[in-house]
Amino acid sequence: MENLTNTIRNFDWTDLSQNDRWENWRTAKIRVSQTLEQIEPVSIAALDKPDPQAVAAIEWRCSVQNFAIYRTGNHDPRLEYTSASLLRFAGQLGLSIAENHRSAGLSHVVALRTSSGEGKKGYIPYTPRPMNWHTDGYYNPPEQPVKGFILHCFQQALSGGENHLLDPEVAYLRLRDENPDYVRALMHPEAMTIPENREKDGTLRPTSTGPVFHSDEATGRLQMRYTARTRSIAWRDDPATRAAADWLRDWLGSGDPLMRSIRLQPGQGIVCNNVLHDRTGFTDGEGEQARVILRIRFHQRVREDFRGAA
Repeated sequence: MENLTNTIRNFDWTDLSQNDRWENWRTAKIRVSQTLEQIEPVSIAALDKPDPQAVAAIEWRCSVQNFAIYRTGNHDPRLEYTSASLLRFAGQLGLSIAENHRSAGLSHVVALRTSSGEGKKGYIPYTPRPMNWHTDGYYNPPEQPVKGFILHCFQQALSGGENHLLDPEVAYLRLRDENPDYVRALMHPEAMTIPENREKDGTLRPTSTGPVFHSDEATGRLQMRYTARTRSIAWRDDPATRAAADWLRDWLGSGDPLMRSIRLQPGQGIVCNNVLHDRTGFTDGEGEQARVILRIRFHQRVREDFRGAA
């Protein structure tokens, strides 16, 4: 497994030539992803004090498939306490630069729940409606990218609310298998544009233009910025970009053997390097039985002890 890990970590994903390094990386990526699909979530005795073995396991999983699922042994019923514990947990994974989200509460934690309040009304994360495939912060300006996030289940919905997860490196792999020119097109600095958005209070989110695939400046690892939405989005006007966007959207809708499905239980969560994900619709409970998912977004990846590219 160590050889496979090193192959994944040290591959230069920006080199699109057909060579042995590409073939070796492709084989290693698929084998490790298939192996991890069969492994149980990482067990953590206490969210605010994870043991070193659990931290190492999460970091390794994130380094080879960009996400890890964990479960805690002591789900605390206090929302504020869990939020604070979640931030301390993130710090153990090297996640310290949290996004200053407008809906964040204690410790930069956003409580995602059904809401009709000002600033949340009409935004899909605060409704029971399904969410299409995306990476978080795809509308952020290039200088403020979301590189990682944690989702933690505080209260589960009555039914539904399942997440599907997909490593962006697998998306890159499938797209490159189909046509390397599609990858080149989505690396263009003007590949995808999200128009500006002005809220009722006058707050303006400016136009955001950038690539779909780009390198993390600290590690060289592949990062992805994407949404499968078809409204309020503009793709670069060239044949390769339009074909790549269509292929990617259709492929995500069709499913892939390396996609992971999970309906988080209370005390369970996802740590990731901003992987592709969606969410099915759900039926909410009343009052204290309403679905609550805690989320923190970060401007950095889960800690990695090397500098390479994958």
